[in-house]
Amino acid sequence: MIITRRAVTQALSLTGLAALVGVSPLMLVEQAFAQSASAADVAKPVSLPDMVLGPKDAAVTVTEYASMTCPHCAAFTEQVFPKIKEAFIDTGKIRFVFREFPLDIKAAAGSMLARCIAKDDSGKYFAVIDMLFKQQNDWVMKETAATLTRIGKQAGLSQQAVEDCLKDQALLDKIAADQKFANEVLKVNSTPTFFINGEKLTGETSFEEFSKKITPLLKS
Repeated sequence: MIITRRAVTQALSLTGLAALVGVSPLMLVEQAFAQSASAADVAKPVSLPDMVLGPKDAAVTVTEYASMTCPHCAAFTEQVFPKIKEAFIDTGKIRFVFREFPLDIKAAAGSMLARCIAKDDSGKYFAVIDMLFKQQNDWVMKETAATLTRIGKQAGLSQQAVEDCLKDQALLDKIAADQKFANEVLKVNSTPTFFINGEKLTGETSFEEFSKKITPLLKS
């Protein structure tokens, strides 16, 4: 299905991405395979380049899979991530990777907009998703298309650029492909899901819990 601005505006009121890619409204992906994930599987980006903060050669890599409409992901970004950034990222101790795992069409649209605004600039990307999470109630519960357009314009995109972004089928296909890999290979089925050097951690997690897992790896 080709996404038009009208189709996006209509689809943003649906419960899933199925209206765009023709799959189950509960997930963008097929049922998981029986194989198990490895740290190497987690480490490699699939379709889209990774958005990363921290040094490439860090001893510890934390990878987050999140949906832009997930309130638990928003809570993590607001309450826990700043502490992780101050203690571990800004000090050069860990590498933090954010990957999209949209659970509905609105989350997919938010992820697409973040990618279009940031392009290849990871720092800008993290700033955009921080803004989207902080304004989650506004653009998820109210006028989604209008609010995303406003955010896009505030970030420097024109009206036309926002419209082109939200109907970019190739970008949507890449996001869906990455989510499919995460579900089938890494067994991600909820958000937020984290991997710390390949070890899976699901659900809301405190800074203290992250610190308990990260600190021993820094000393090894």
